[in-house]
Amino acid sequence: MMTVHEVSKRTGISIRALQYYDRIGLLPPTTVTDAGYRLYDDAALLTLQQILLFRELEFPLGDIKRILNDPNFDRAKALEQQIRLLKLKRERLDRIIDLAQRQKDKGGDLMDFSAFDSEQIERYAKDAKVQWGDTKEYREFEAKDLTKEQQRTAGAGLMELFRAFAALKDGAPDAPEAQAAVKKLQDYISANFYSCSNDVLKGLGQMYGAGGEFTENIDAFAGAGTAAFAAKAIEAYCKRN
Repeated sequence: MMTVHEVSKRTGISIRALQYYDRIGLLPPTTVTDAGYRLYDDAALLTLQQILLFRELEFPLGDIKRILNDPNFDRAKALEQQIRLLKLKRERLDRIIDLAQRQKDKGGDLMDFSAFDSEQIERYAKDAKVQWGDTKEYREFEAKDLTKEQQRTAGAGLMELFRAFAALKDGAPDAPEAQAAVKKLQDYISANFYSCSNDVLKGLGQMYGAGGEFTENIDAFAGAGTAAFAAKAIEAYCKRN
């Protein structure tokens, strides 16, 4: 067994990140001592490796959690696909490095953009994600087949909704105005991403307020304390409905 400090030192993952993974149920410790120390066994470290591989492939933490919790998750097959994706990314990076070197050697006059083509990576990743993230919400989002620009626009619109929570955060999270903001958020997610049931919304609220990257991104955009208030408002909404 290793303590959270030992895991952090061995893996290079910050203690804060490991604590966040525990809070959102992504990587709970194997056991917690009577003194409150988190302890991790070898199985937990293998799970951490899987998490880091998915993160290297730019998977959101919420997707990783769903994938790893899927009873049909095939670790060996996932590793094969991850290796293939990482090799594709390396090959693309090698092409870009080669292009930069040729530009340097020839004075920067090359009009070659083929090195930046990521279509093969995106196509393979999409096929793999269907197998890794085979949830109702994921399939629904994939079916929308949004372009990257549409995804960026939808994401920007989602972040804008947190301005309402920022304006209300000095009040009560169960106040009518805050509950209306939650309903608007839920409707927006359903319209632009996937059907946002109360159970899904509750899970999102927990991630918003867990103190990790979701919290940081929301607070950076709308102001400190916004994510925590939104999480409390969502919790009140889900209890009421």
